[in-house]
Amino acid sequence: MQAVKMTSSHTQLPYEYYSLPFCKPQKVHYKTENLGEVLRGDRIVNTPYEVKMKEEKSCSVLCKQSQSITLTVVESQLIIQRIREEYYVHLIADNLPVATMLEFSPEKKGEDESKEIHFEHGYRLGFVQGGKVYLHNHLNLILSYHEETVAGTFRVVRFEVVPRIVNDDFSCKQPATEAVDPLEIDPTKENHVVFTYSVTWKASNVQWASRWDTYLTMSDVQIHWFSIVNSVVVVFFLSGILSMIIIRTLRRDIANYNRDDDIEDTMEESGWKLVHGDVLRPPRRSMLLTSLLGAGIQLTFMVFIVIVVAGLGMLSPSSRGGLMTTSFNRDVDLFCAGEQTATVFPGFVFLTGFVLNFFIWGKHSSGAVPFSTMLSLLCMWFGISLPLVFLGYYFGFRKKGYQNPVRTNQIPRQIPEQHWYASNRFSEPNIVINHNIGFLRH
Repeated sequence: MQAVKMTSSHTQLPYEYYSLPFCKPQKVHYKTENLGEVLRGDRIVNTPYEVKMKEEKSCSVLCKQSQSITLTVVESQLIIQRIREEYYVHLIADNLPVATMLEFSPEKKGEDESKEIHFEHGYRLGFVQGGKVYLHNHLNLILSYHEETVAGTFRVVRFEVVPRIVNDDFSCKQPATEAVDPLEIDPTKENHVVFTYSVTWKASNVQWASRWDTYLTMSDVQIHWFSIVNSVVVVFFLSGILSMIIIRTLRRDIANYNRDDDIEDTMEESGWKLVHGDVLRPPRRSMLLTSLLGAGIQLTFMVFIVIVVAGLGMLSPSSRGGLMTTSFNRDVDLFCAGEQTATVFPGFVFLTGFVLNFFIWGKHSSGAVPFSTMLSLLCMWFGISLPLVFLGYYFGFRKKGYQNPVRTNQIPRQIPEQHWYASNRFSEPNIVINHNIGFLRH
């Protein structure tokens, strides 16, 4: 059995398992992780939990060297802080993540008395009750197995945990029915903690191919496929009609603008058609616009390819970090024409991530990207992405230049000065004021 990390929805900072004083095996081995796992903050490491197929344990002490662990005042305060921030511990067994089963009773008495079952990833490190902090120091590991057609072959199909809290006087020699006071963590003194665990095996009809259904489905989610399909069809239908109308109108207007004998007629146009000779004028920072458009097209194709790959079932949930790794690989494989495309947007993202990474390092979080991984990202950027961008720039430069559909005026049209109350600095407040006045009238 291995540990992955500890996560919380309040801080968004993952921590590795041994950032807290848990029991350690004689030799600690960290698994070699892929790029996606490192960026997710996973630090897969072995644990002293000993689990063997169909071998149950009523109670076992986790720390082999010493029965209990003495927590210093600093360590006790750190555990209390993590518990108050609602951190979850994530373990894996046979590459299956641990889950905690939650049962909810029906709200109304007249409803079906069957309880709703939900699963949440990991288990809570502890909880706070009455201003006191309690640590889960006993885990009841429940593993479900499925017997294959081959005799003597078993596969793990579910991994659950039931965390408990027992006092430091608790011993595995005591009867299981004996009442034990919960273990409270006192931040003002040293605390003695005994970590124990038990293992329970259950036969299951779930086959190996369906063992991830528990983690991928939620019982409280109802997908309204009819409404989704109906909305998509209506959007595409209306978009198609509007596109046809706009294209026919623009084609007629463009044909009129390109005829030399109708210049005087075009002068009688009003509204937005007055700027037809200036709308295709190159902007002031055309290179910056080109680089951002190239990066946007690159990201769009990357998202599309990743969705297609995931839809074809090539990204298994058992491959941790596979989705993020595939996204980075597709991102460096695509290329767009433009010299600044390979440097402006990727450089801004890399610099921002590099600066934020210092703050995560300061928190000693496992979400901080190691320096070796940063070098790997730089090698992928300069060794793969940059050459492919220049290759695309070479092929794009050899193509025929783009011709504007209408002529551009040599002299830009003068924009009349607006009154002070119609300028941009007052336009947004005016909209808000008018909206509020209209709301008050109703």
